[in-house]
Amino acid sequence: MFDFHTHTFLSDGELAPTELIRRAVHIGYQVIAVTDHVGPGNLEFVIKTLVKDCELASRRWDILALPGVEITYAPVDDIDVMARDARALGAKMVNVHGETVVEPVEPGTNHAAVSSMHVDILAHPGLITSDDARKAAENGIFLEVSARRGHGFANGHVVRTAQEAGAGIVLDSDAHAPEDLLTREFALKVARGAGLDDDEANMLLDSSPLDVLKKIGVSYP
Repeated sequence: MFDFHTHTFLSDGELAPTELIRRAVHIGYQVIAVTDHVGPGNLEFVIKTLVKDCELASRRWDILALPGVEITYAPVDDIDVMARDARALGAKMVNVHGETVVEPVEPGTNHAAVSSMHVDILAHPGLITSDDARKAAENGIFLEVSARRGHGFANGHVVRTAQEAGAGIVLDSDAHAPEDLLTREFALKVARGAGLDDDEANMLLDSSPLDVLKKIGVSYP
């Protein structure tokens, strides 16, 4: 399993970073990105903490742990700058909290995210437009198929729009608690529920994550 969107008690998750990573090791994860919610005030603290914990976990355990962020509810005009700053501070994975259908995210967030060369994944982008999906394709930004309750309501739309636009998709847990981490069996159900056939679902779990790692310049295995 590969998972590029998880949270710890550095934001609104339940576990310490090292516990989250250890639990992921235990259930068979190969790669995990820890991407706590950030705004301008906690950006530096979160990244510096995650860099240390992910480096330690990757060295001691059989897993690649990547420090990252999810830029969340940031003003639209500040998303690109925050993404650039996150990268400069050491974030390997830069996600943006997209315009999910279950939260009042500022309109234009999706467009700002897919227009930034410093963003890797637009998380749960909700009813993303075709124009923004095409922009994501142009900039190599992946659109997320979300396994999280609520955020996954628009998965079918995300998949169809991404396919029409030629944009990459990736399936993530958006885990906030240990029970949110994914088994392959459940991840395949989420992928099938989003409208993918068996072959497409397996490619989403096996091939798309390797494309994400290639984008961020990380070799695996």
